[in-house]
Amino acid sequence: MIFDSHAHYDDDRFNEDREAVIKEIQGNGVIGVLNCGASLQGARDSLKLAKEYDFFYAAVGIHPENADELTNEAFEEIKEMTKNPKVRAIGEIGLDYYWEENPPKEIQKEVFRKQMALARELNLPVIIHDREAHGDTLGVMKNFPEVKGVLHCFSGSVEFARECLRLGYYIGFTGVVTFKNAKKILEVAREVPMDRILVETDAPYMAPTPHRGKRNQSDYIKFIIEKIAEIKGISAEELEQKTINNTKNLLKIKS
Repeated sequence: MIFDSHAHYDDDRFNEDREAVIKEIQGNGVIGVLNCGASLQGARDSLKLAKEYDFFYAAVGIHPENADELTNEAFEEIKEMTKNPKVRAIGEIGLDYYWEENPPKEIQKEVFRKQMALARELNLPVIIHDREAHGDTLGVMKNFPEVKGVLHCFSGSVEFARECLRLGYYIGFTGVVTFKNAKKILEVAREVPMDRILVETDAPYMAPTPHRGKRNQSDYIKFIIEKIAEIKGISAEELEQKTINNTKNLLKIKS
């Protein structure tokens, strides 16, 4: 069984066969999917998917690439969405300094802080995106010690992972752990305790080997689980169950 802690089935790449893919992954042992909003429309679509499919849940928020979208009206709409019980987190939020065309860093940080404050107010976990912004991301996290969540698609060092773990966060692992040149993330996987590991696809992106370069989907998580289980020296079945429990704990989903 698999719980995909981060996916984007609202993405255009699923437009032609979304329903068929969702039916397929459910048939292949996927018992849960957290669909994460990246834009205001993405948040709306994530909630729509969560309403349509029992095993889907939604995270609502504005990705740093779209930080300019967080007007007062958009903020109030996101807050209204959280009243639906299928909304289990604020996300995908955070900082992305990789792309020069992204909104300025100060705007990204302001929008990040505003959504962290919302998560604190609502007692919801956060799904954090952090790319080339480890120091500033950690600084914001430390300013909101009551907020917990996951560093999605973790790309930092072992030292950074330790800082995040100390703050009570989970670490999200994608298909990158299966790539031949993935040395740093394997060191992180060895370090992170079993009760802080989440597995995710970031579908349709980040497909693991042997599907690298293709459109990703939630049942491909089995390859991520197999690799991390190998690193940890345990069975895939044990890690599978542990990651399901971890995701449910984070999202406060009762079994």
